[in-house]
Amino acid sequence: MKKFLFYLFTLGLFSNYAFSSDSIYVARYKGDKACAISYTFDDGLAEQYTLAAPQLEKRGFRGTFCVNGVKVNKDNKHITDTTRVTWTQLKEMSDKGHEITNHGWAHKNFSRFPLEEIREDIVKNDSAILANTGVMPRTFFYPNNNKKEEGKRIAVQNRVGTRTKQRSIGRKSTPRDLEKWVATLIATNDWGVGMTHGLTYGYDAFPNPQRLWDHWDKVKAMEDKIWVGTFREVAAYTEEQKHTRLDIRQQKKGLIITPQLDLDKEIFTEPLTMVIQKEGVRKMTARQGKKKLAVHKIGDKFIFDFNPFGEAIKVYLK
Repeated sequence: MKKFLFYLFTLGLFSNYAFSSDSIYVARYKGDKACAISYTFDDGLAEQYTLAAPQLEKRGFRGTFCVNGVKVNKDNKHITDTTRVTWTQLKEMSDKGHEITNHGWAHKNFSRFPLEEIREDIVKNDSAILANTGVMPRTFFYPNNNKKEEGKRIAVQNRVGTRTKQRSIGRKSTPRDLEKWVATLIATNDWGVGMTHGLTYGYDAFPNPQRLWDHWDKVKAMEDKIWVGTFREVAAYTEEQKHTRLDIRQQKKGLIITPQLDLDKEIFTEPLTMVIQKEGVRKMTARQGKKKLAVHKIGDKFIFDFNPFGEAIKVYLK
C-alpha cells in the first residue's frame, strides 16, 4: 500500500526509539484496512427499506440509498406508488446511519435538459432530503449515469464526491464474480462501489436476493481487511487523506503530531486513522487536545482515529 507523505521535523532523538520517514502516516482507509467497499442502491425502491437495510444492519454495515424526490411517497398513509419508499422510511434509515443521497429530483438525464433545469433539479432534491431526514446530502449520483461535464460542475458543488464509477452487483453478477471482485479490491488496495436497484423486482433484480446476503456474509468474515462504509464516508475519508499534512516532532517521551487540512470542515467531517509502526514498543497512548484517543495494536503497528482539523496529538511510548 502506498503510504502518505508528510512534513517531518525532528527536534530531538529518543534514547530508545527512532522513526523512519515512512513509519508514521495516515492510513489509506479507515482502520488501516486493505480496501473499502460502499454498497449503493438507486431510485428509492420500497424493498431497499424492507429488505436491504435490515440485512446490512444485521452485519453491522450501512449502505447508501440515492433517491428521486418526485417518486418518494409522503408517508405511510399517503402511498401513491407501492414500489417506492416513503420519506418516513428514509428518515428512519438515515437515523440508523444509512446515507440518503441525491439522484436528481426527477432523474433528469444531464444530456437532455438545459443546465439551469439540471441545477434546479439537484437543488430541489437536496432541499427535500434535508427537510425530510435532517441531513444535507453531500454526494451525488448521476441519473442514467450521464456525466456531461457542464452538469458535473454543478453536481460537485458542496460535495465530498460524486459517483463516477460503480460495479453492478445485481442479476448479472454470479457469486464467483463477486468473490473475484472482492479479491481484486484487497489485492489492489482499491475502493469498490457496488450498485444495484431492485432486489426482487425492478431493474437488474436478483433471481433470489439470498445471493447478496451470502456475499455480505463473506465480506463480513473479512472485515479485518475490508472497510464497508457509506459512499459519503469513504469519499470524504479518501479526499481528506490525500490532503492532510502532518507536522511531526520527536521529543524525549514521545511524539507531537500536528495535522493540517485545508478542506471545508463543515463538509469533510470524517475522522482519519493514524498509523505508527515501530518494533519493540509495548504500549502507546495518544491524546488530541483534552480527548484521549483509543489506540489499538496490530502486530508492530499502533493505530488510532483522529480529527484532521483538530489540535496537536501527543503520543507517549513505553
